[in-house]
Amino acid sequence: MARRGESVIVTEARTDLSTLKALGATVAAPGDYDPSVLDSFENRHLGRDYWVTFTAPEFTTLCPKTGQPDFATLTIRYIPAKRLVESKSLKLYLFGFRNHGDFHEDVVNVIYDDLAKLLKPKYMEVYGRFAARGGISIDPFVNGGAGARYKALAAKRFSEWKGVRD
Repeated sequence: MARRGESVIVTEARTDLSTLKALGATVAAPGDYDPSVLDSFENRHLGRDYWVTFTAPEFTTLCPKTGQPDFATLTIRYIPAKRLVESKSLKLYLFGFRNHGDFHEDVVNVIYDDLAKLLKPKYMEVYGRFAARGGISIDPFVNGGAGARYKALAAKRFSEWKGVRD
């Protein structure tokens, strides 16, 4: 395990991945929202801040009233602390929203909450750029940080958020 200020150079097989459920396995996609499919693994670069960004350009959820599909490009950015999310499990987790009815604002906040609980990142933001329905697009953004430095980053990024499409 790296100490603060150090990185680990991987020269042998990792032994900390045995708890990952989805990676390297045939796993059925969940039929609905299910945060238990999320997996995480150890951050081996604890002494360094760095960004991890996931973009899901085909994210889909359902309108909770009509059941009609809502499409979005979902972006998740975070600065990891001790854990990182395993990408296959994240894909399966996001896939579960395809049969789940919730409002755009709720979906983005639920994703943020689930990942924050799993990872306890230094900083994280989730942005959903939903396709217009009925002539209106909705683009929810949520962020947050842990500790004074990352709370300040969250406040700065939130205050600078334009929320306006290019």
